[in-house]
Amino acid sequence: MGEFEVHRVRFFGLVPAGVRCLACQPRGGRLALARTDGAVEVYNFAANYFQEKVIPGHETRSVEALCWAAGDRLFGAGLSGDITEYDLALLCAARSVDGCGGPIWSMAANSSGTLLAIGCEDGSVKLFQVVPGGIQFERNLDRRKGRILCLSWHPSDTHIAAGSIDFLRVFDVCSGQTVQRIMVNYHVLKVRRECIVWSIAFLSNGTIVTSDSFGRVQFWDWQRGTLMESHTVSTSAVLSLAVSEEEDSIVVGTSTGATYQFQLLPVKMGSLEKRWVRTKPFQHHTHDVRAVAHSSTALISGGLDAQLVIRPLMEKVQKKGYDAALRKFTFPHRRLVSCARKARLLLFQFSQHLELWRLGSTDETGKDGEVLPLCRMPEHLVQLKSKGPEHIYCSCVSPCGSWIAYSTASRFHLYRVQYEGDGVSIKKVPKVPKLLLPAYQLQFSSDSGSLFVASARGSVHVLQLLEPGGCKHLHTFRPPSGSSEAVYLLASSADGHWLAAVGGDWAIHIYDMKCFKVGAGAGGMTPTSLPPWGAGCQWVQRIGPLPVSHCCIPRAGLGMGLWEEMGGGHRWPRLLPSACCPPALQHHSTVPMYNCAVTALAIHPITNNLVIAYSDQQLFEFSIPEKQYTAWSRMVQNCGLHRVWLERDSPITHITFNPKNPSHILLHDTYMFCVLDKSLPLPDNSALLMNQSTLKQLPETARQRQLHAFKICKKFQPLLYADLLDENCLVMVERPIMDIKTQLPLPIQQKKFGT
Repeated sequence: MGEFEVHRVRFFGLVPAGVRCLACQPRGGRLALARTDGAVEVYNFAANYFQEKVIPGHETRSVEALCWAAGDRLFGAGLSGDITEYDLALLCAARSVDGCGGPIWSMAANSSGTLLAIGCEDGSVKLFQVVPGGIQFERNLDRRKGRILCLSWHPSDTHIAAGSIDFLRVFDVCSGQTVQRIMVNYHVLKVRRECIVWSIAFLSNGTIVTSDSFGRVQFWDWQRGTLMESHTVSTSAVLSLAVSEEEDSIVVGTSTGATYQFQLLPVKMGSLEKRWVRTKPFQHHTHDVRAVAHSSTALISGGLDAQLVIRPLMEKVQKKGYDAALRKFTFPHRRLVSCARKARLLLFQFSQHLELWRLGSTDETGKDGEVLPLCRMPEHLVQLKSKGPEHIYCSCVSPCGSWIAYSTASRFHLYRVQYEGDGVSIKKVPKVPKLLLPAYQLQFSSDSGSLFVASARGSVHVLQLLEPGGCKHLHTFRPPSGSSEAVYLLASSADGHWLAAVGGDWAIHIYDMKCFKVGAGAGGMTPTSLPPWGAGCQWVQRIGPLPVSHCCIPRAGLGMGLWEEMGGGHRWPRLLPSACCPPALQHHSTVPMYNCAVTALAIHPITNNLVIAYSDQQLFEFSIPEKQYTAWSRMVQNCGLHRVWLERDSPITHITFNPKNPSHILLHDTYMFCVLDKSLPLPDNSALLMNQSTLKQLPETARQRQLHAFKICKKFQPLLYADLLDENCLVMVERPIMDIKTQLPLPIQQKKFGT
């Protein structure tokens, strides 16, 4: 693997927000998740539960309920009283409608996805029709006293069951009247406290399933208003409930962090009579399980401990493999840390502020595994607070450490940072181009001279950074076929020649940037090499003498502006049509489509090969100059990667390279750091993938026979970021789970045997 000096960083104080609600897409392959800070995330089942979309939160927007309607349209509602539709292409709240009933506690869509029902603070249930471009209020159902905490449609769309405090009611959708009212705690003797119905489900056979604050899961006959079955599963509240599409399995979540599965099973072998039986208890959470979902192959739960847990149903899994693995997601599948390698700085992104830290240093040397004392401690240099209620989308620090950029939904900020001895001064860059809003991903060029801004509809803007503190817009790259999706990943080459961009449609587009090299005309063109004046070219307003090499980019579609020297020593701007633009401004190539999401990519600084990691753990290498996969990449696909590697449940989030060893690829996920040596053979499934400790105990000849390409280290966990500072120095940013739990509210205390 090689010997590195490692900066082990544990002062990133990230505390992920808890999970508030979940929604599985009906007959679809996606899971929507809302957190307590208002953020909304979408996970793709087919892409190994990759977090493919993130809509940052908002301080004034709480999300108490999510639901899918009309196919792939996602709606949310919360205590602000608004119903919000989310744009999953532009990753923002598209439109909001006032529910006119106060805070909204619950929301559900009918089976056809054409109607939304919301439960309000004022005790009303309101129906909204889903129409193209929004929703329209249709009517109110019978209003009674008491907030509506949960809702469920009957699969026939004729009735709605609503849970409240001490009661549940059934509405006839056509008449809008209450046709059944059931007191949920009438049979409990000497009860003096309220019984809160936290969750409800309406089955096709007329059974209503409820979970309540008394720790019970109850089954009701709605027509007779009678209790059929009651199961006490906890001494505290049962907060959430979900039913499978076949209605033969139910998952519930409790305030103790436990989840339980109920199954509809025959009373005895061969009998037609069936009863609900509690079959499987799970304890994967430490705090309230506020949300559960039931997919066709897994039980899904989300808790206030910020964990999303996906527990596979083994009877639904055909064979042991990735689908049979238990998955726990605590951290986002995107980077929240950026590094200024040259200045040895780290930028940490929080929901509403940024922190800039300088790494510590040591003068000591030591043996493998030895902890070295610091001669200079890590230093917190700057804290940037975002104004307003919007959360931060993305952020980045330049390699030299002199520029910091970040974006929210409506604002883009660029700062110039100057270091004077031990002091730091920071100044905001004024008059940033407004076309950048919103920015979904930011990346500086390796020479810190340019900033690449990923934007909507597949576009990438290029900003030139000016001294002492300014910027100007140079160009906007767009995919040739167009795209409705936002760009979420960027990678630029070290020589400033190439830029790779990945959009929400998973297409990887590569652009040629050689026209932006400092000191040369656009695309290497000089005034003498300009095409002859003719149709399609036009004069623009004279601005005054300017350098011939100056290049400006006007509005998209007009072409490229160049300064042409005229008589009298004056230089006039001349506008070239798009057809006259040099090839350097055109789209270079598109990587062949693959049926999984891209989780990380990077361009090799020497070979300009693009290394791509996908959500199914596959690795590809694409030669940008040759526009084809490399021989090594084809060999990997022919031989296949190791089974243990493919069964990992955490996606690769960062890729980098070691210039000292061009054959080495450095990559990591949340639970491992790997050095991939392309010069060594790939391991087969019979070999031990993580064999570093074994190799140390073998003699040299035996060690050479067992060497393979993967060198894996699992010492640093959970690993949020890893990068190479120089040839022999690494930085590892960890966030221990126990550090997060100490900052969460205390869980419910449970009496344990022997204590």
